[in-house]
Amino acid sequence: MHPLTESQIRASFVNASRREAAQATLPDLSTIDWDRHDYLGWRDRRAPLAAYAVVPLDDVPTGILLRSSDAKTGGPRRRAVCAWCEDIVVTDDVSLYVARRAGAAGRRGNTIGTLVCTDFRCSANVRRAPTRTETGDDPAMRELYTEMRVEGLRERSARFVTEVLRDV
Repeated sequence: MHPLTESQIRASFVNASRREAAQATLPDLSTIDWDRHDYLGWRDRRAPLAAYAVVPLDDVPTGILLRSSDAKTGGPRRRAVCAWCEDIVVTDDVSLYVARRAGAAGRRGNTIGTLVCTDFRCSANVRRAPTRTETGDDPAMRELYTEMRVEGLRERSARFVTEVLRDV
């Protein structure tokens, strides 16, 4: 992912008002290893149910505002597989996130939801060393498997953002 500035991130939001984008608490951008991120996702530390993701669509950063009803609120959690990284090892830290659709559909109250890693660790999850069950002992297969997982994450996260943009 290309490094982003604060102004680029705030301008990228497609389903948030200018006020919501301006009030978003951004992560410390100087600590991000941009080469190891396929998208930028974070939870707002001042608003525990708000979260954000900036996903490249055709190399254009496209940001979405997300809401969570279960993340870190103390309610019962179920094991689930993240729809973006599809990691089968980390299944206990996945939350339902809902995004208001962009444009007129969002103003009518239309939303779309997905299960995503609570703290948006998908980029790290797809780069973890594959288990022996996933790839066997072949080192070439391990590298290919990781590349396929990274590409899958990019495709699935972009597909979700594309759906947020769709006027239903």
